[in-house]
Amino acid sequence: MRLGINSPVVTAVPGVHSAWERTAGIEELGAVAEAADRLGFDHLTCSEHVAVPVDVAGQRGGTYWDPLATFGYLAARTSRIRFATQVLVLGYHHPLALAKRYGTLDRVSGGRLVLGLGVGSLEEEFRLLGAAFEGRGGIADDAIAALRASLSRREPAYHGEHFRYEGFVVEPHAVQPRVPLWIGGRTQRSLRRAIAHGDGWVPFGLPLDRLREMVGAAPLPEGFEVVLSAGRPLDPSGDAEGASTALRRVSAAGATLVSVSLTAQSPNHYVEQLEALAEIEAVT
Repeated sequence: MRLGINSPVVTAVPGVHSAWERTAGIEELGAVAEAADRLGFDHLTCSEHVAVPVDVAGQRGGTYWDPLATFGYLAARTSRIRFATQVLVLGYHHPLALAKRYGTLDRVSGGRLVLGLGVGSLEEEFRLLGAAFEGRGGIADDAIAALRASLSRREPAYHGEHFRYEGFVVEPHAVQPRVPLWIGGRTQRSLRRAIAHGDGWVPFGLPLDRLREMVGAAPLPEGFEVVLSAGRPLDPSGDAEGASTALRRVSAAGATLVSVSLTAQSPNHYVEQLEALAEIEAVT
């Protein structure tokens, strides 16, 4: 079973983050990244929100580190672990802006980028940024197709419903011949979007029975990733059996890759939890 880490520190979602993360900074995050890299975990995550309304922050949290800056730093402290944006909101960006910025990150990291992409749901943030909220699904579909046509190309060209361009040089660009695109969402449409244009699906907020049903009925292409969350934060050193059971349940729901959150009392304890989880994964 392949495991990725829902990065600590970079978000502060109520009920998920640990107390030590409130005062932690880039050094603590870097130490976690180095340990995850050393222990063979697949990826680290970082989400995107530019500005969260005060009344929404009480439910979603208000801390969201910028993925590009965060991963650029972590790339210099690691050698093999991948960096997954989970997720970038497509409506906030022109596809070529993503191709340039994150293509540069792919170059800097030696080809370790995974672009997690989503349609977005926070209307106030769309309005703040001058992005279209109505019709965002169709815009996102066109943006994903544009990205697929443009990433890893010096002179990209695309002619779609919402995005049209050619005759421009984008340099540097991604070094991976095919940057993995993971599509976020919780609807059947998001899964269809992922199958049509992406390399993986990252659902959220769905019970495992429903996930098992959706994944089982879908015509998944060969190599397609189903990236599921292990649910509540795991305590692999304090409750190894509970952690192992949680991983098996998610795997049975159709996960090819599991992203986990960990409970911890300090940065050092978090690294100990990673070491315990790596041992569990080896025998699960």
